Amino acid sequence: MGPKTRILDATMLVFRRHGFRRSSIEQVAEAAGLTRQALYHHFESKEALFRAVIERVHESAIAAEETAVAEAETAGGDLGDILAAGMTARMSTMISSLDGSPHLEELYSEHLVHARELYQTYAARYAERMVATITKIVRKQQLALPQDLSPAEFARLVEMSVYASKSQYPAMQPSDAFLKDMAIMVRTLCAGAVPKSSPKSAKPPIKKAAINQKPTRSKTGGHP
Repeated sequence: MGPKTRILDATMLVFRRHGFRRSSIEQVAEAAGLTRQALYHHFESKEALFRAVIERVHESAIAAEETAVAEAETAGGDLGDILAAGMTARMSTMISSLDGSPHLEELYSEHLVHARELYQTYAARYAERMVATITKIVRKQQLALPQDLSPAEFARLVEMSVYASKSQYPAMQPSDAFLKDMAIMVRTLCAGAVPKSSPKSAKPPIKKAAINQKPTRSKTGGHP
């Protein structure tokens, strides 16, 4: 394990235990088994440490989401299965990074104060990946999204379901209930995506000429 990894592990431990405001460089250095000067060689401030652990959490969440989506697709899941698996893996990774901390709400709020642009950057990356996944599955499974929504519009609704779930579960706790409700909302949205009708299965149009055509008499005056 390199010194930077050891520092980030120690930083997460300290922040989970003390929160952001009550944590210090000295506490992180002690937890990492380094001197304060050695820690400053890698990170210039407590804020820089905080940003680094946030970035690592997001990268881990993206990797977990990718793996879950690929596994659900390989297993033959439908759009709801695939998106719910990916969202659950992403949010589970984020929750587990701070699981058990009594300072969850503080850490989430400080995350937006000290790393707002990181939050926006990763929010955009999550959205891009979801649009790509929806586009791929819709094409592969020949689906029609509800209300003729585009993959980008549908992805926005799926992301909104996460925020709706968060409104019911501050700090995403209890995590099992939050994840369950979030997955239900995602699957409910995806239930509106149905297979496109096959042109071959459609009945051929009835020719009006055939309906309106009158029987003709034979030259002898009788009916055919």
